[in-house]
Amino acid sequence: MFKNILRIVIALIFLVSGFVKAVDVVGFSFKLEEYFSPAVFNMPFFEKQALIIAIIVVVLELVLGFFLLLKSYLKFTLTALLALCVFFAFLTFYSAYFNVVTDCGCFGDALKLTPWQSFWKDIILLIGLAVLYFLYRNEFEEPEEKTQFKKYLSAFAFMTMVFVINWGITHEPVIDFRDYKIGTDMKLERKKTDKNPSIFKTFYVLKNEKTGETLEVNQDEYVNDKKYWETGSPWKIDEAKTTSKMTKQGYESEIGKFKPETADGKDLTDEILNAPKAILIFAYKPKEANINVLAQAEAIINQEKSAFVHGISTEPDTFKTLPNATMDGTAIKTIARSNPFVLTLENGKIVDKRSAEDYIKQKK
Repeated sequence: MFKNILRIVIALIFLVSGFVKAVDVVGFSFKLEEYFSPAVFNMPFFEKQALIIAIIVVVLELVLGFFLLLKSYLKFTLTALLALCVFFAFLTFYSAYFNVVTDCGCFGDALKLTPWQSFWKDIILLIGLAVLYFLYRNEFEEPEEKTQFKKYLSAFAFMTMVFVINWGITHEPVIDFRDYKIGTDMKLERKKTDKNPSIFKTFYVLKNEKTGETLEVNQDEYVNDKKYWETGSPWKIDEAKTTSKMTKQGYESEIGKFKPETADGKDLTDEILNAPKAILIFAYKPKEANINVLAQAEAIINQEKSAFVHGISTEPDTFKTLPNATMDGTAIKTIARSNPFVLTLENGKIVDKRSAEDYIKQKK
């Protein structure tokens, strides 16, 4: 009884984890790009193949989780899941210990976990899988019962997986777990963030040049105690160890990072959010965007005479017939999974979002 419950629980964890990543496999590929970037593992080749790797990982999670649920190919399934967990545990430990990736993306945007939470989750799964391997070791060679129900269920699960992954790549996620989902009032979200912001403080590591003693103090403690900074003080700041830490958790929303600016530095946020209607076209990798799609989308958007229209990308001259604005590439990726992508707002509320290709088809 216990081993069956444990097997089902672990299988469901992998299925849920795989599904939320499958829904937004492009978003998961962005997370993998962070791991492969120069700041982390410095693997530029894998960075370019992030989407393919993301698909492989998602398919493995879903297929192996499904096999475990149905108790199919048990020895292979448990061995493969153990290997997958070891891989994830390494990634999450590295990102937690070195503080290089703040969210592993294990459950996509549906559930945010800190690196240490992700690491301990992987360790618990590893232990659970090891226990399952031990408990089921005598059943590995038993012939598997194949039924029509299993065949039909497997076929349905496979087609669903292909559809969900493909739709998320060619359009937008079937289910949107992001802060920028349709119906979100961006003005209200900004007010919540402004009213309850997170507070960060600078922490200094000080070394006493006379005694060799070291200690860590925050910016307030440093300023308020003159023994640390007065003339002749033996306490010296170790600049290499200066850090910024959150001292108060405020209201968190990715919308707080929405800040398009013109070439001369003008912040367009309020103008966009207060407009009766705003249509924005984004490109997080403008040099890789389809030129024809960009031109067609711009032509259609230009016909919206009563709307506030702008093109937003990481470059100041991406759009040829629309006013240009720039924004951080990571912030754009949080909004848009397609490149290019169109977002429509009414009084700051998101009423439509779709790839530029789908936007063109909708307007034709």
